[in-house]
Amino acid sequence: MKSLAVTIISLFTLSAANAQTWSVDKAHSRAGFTVTHNLLAEVDGNFKTFDAKITAAKPDLSDAVFEFTADVNSISTDNERRDNHLKSPDFFDAAKFPTLTFKSTSFKKVEGKKYKITGDLTMHGVTKPITLDATMTGPVMMKGMGGKEQEKAGFKINSTLKRSDFSVGTIPVVVVSDEVEIKVNGEFAKQDSAVAEK
Repeated sequence: MKSLAVTIISLFTLSAANAQTWSVDKAHSRAGFTVTHNLLAEVDGNFKTFDAKITAAKPDLSDAVFEFTADVNSISTDNERRDNHLKSPDFFDAAKFPTLTFKSTSFKKVEGKKYKITGDLTMHGVTKPITLDATMTGPVMMKGMGGKEQEKAGFKINSTLKRSDFSVGTIPVVVVSDEVEIKVNGEFAKQDSAVAEK
């Protein structure tokens, strides 16, 4: 029994030691959303300031853990008046809840390039589990700036959640839809061990 415990601990230690960090390329990534206004038109928005990373020990990223944070004060719908309203206590209450976070608990292949990412989303001070549909491209080796080769992967992530589940806004759904479509596109680059440890 003791040897079994030592073996399990060793496997966990080895896995952690071999874990690689994949950092998001913000210049080629976007964290956006869409709502319906007055039951008529779709309005798009995004977070201008965000960060994301993937941690994985397996080369195919099948054991990937996704982490994402966004600055609620950076929300943008290309309309300053609307953005200020979204940041107010009527919606996100950015002064009180300035950060939105997500951390995955599961990453499972459905078929081909299709995956399901399950994790905990914290928004407006409320944490709830959500499931995201993801399409992964790669990993592939590509040349970056300066001709240096780097392993990269791309993710297209979609889902729909209800803002009422996170107590975001009491505005009637005939004005702003309760359902919010999540649209995230991310390009990630595998970091050298020395860089990732800093």
